[in-house]
Amino acid sequence: MQNLNRRQFLAASAATAFGFSLKAATSTARGLKIARTNQVHSVCPYCAVGCGVVIHTSGENVRNVRPYVVHIEGDADSPINRGTLCSKGISLKEFVVNDRRLTKPLYRAAGASEWTEISWEDAIAKAARKIKDTRDKGFVEKDAQGRIVNRLDTLGMIGGCTDTNEINYLLGKFRFGLGILPYENQARL
Repeated sequence: MQNLNRRQFLAASAATAFGFSLKAATSTARGLKIARTNQVHSVCPYCAVGCGVVIHTSGENVRNVRPYVVHIEGDADSPINRGTLCSKGISLKEFVVNDRRLTKPLYRAAGASEWTEISWEDAIAKAARKIKDTRDKGFVEKDAQGRIVNRLDTLGMIGGCTDTNEINYLLGKFRFGLGILPYENQARL
């Protein structure tokens, strides 16, 4: 007698009892799910591994229809993960398609208990003002021995694993232009 695992036993039982295989039905259902979708290649945002993902979207070129994500899967052409995803990567669609996901900037004024929605222009202006004020207060031109250091220790910067080389290059230029030394990035670039 052959040693069968549970999955093999159920597949053999279905084929014997009902006289058909479920392989064709399974592949057809998957094909219908992503039929006529646009594919966008991206990187999973969860950790520093940088697994490739394929995002299937629909509704981009249709009037009065908001584009939406149909399916997200591992990118089989990615040399990093070869189409596989971890448990967090598999749940990526629930991260993207989520009614609780923030899509607009929120601001909470000093001493306030409530967040208010503001425009992107206001959010960028507020961030720029905070950076400028922090740099003006904390910039160190010379150290205790009188050497020129031009550094800013009161502001830090973080980067993410999904940043491209070009983004990391620009972040580096921005960071060093301000004199920021504290820096952390998942990619460790």
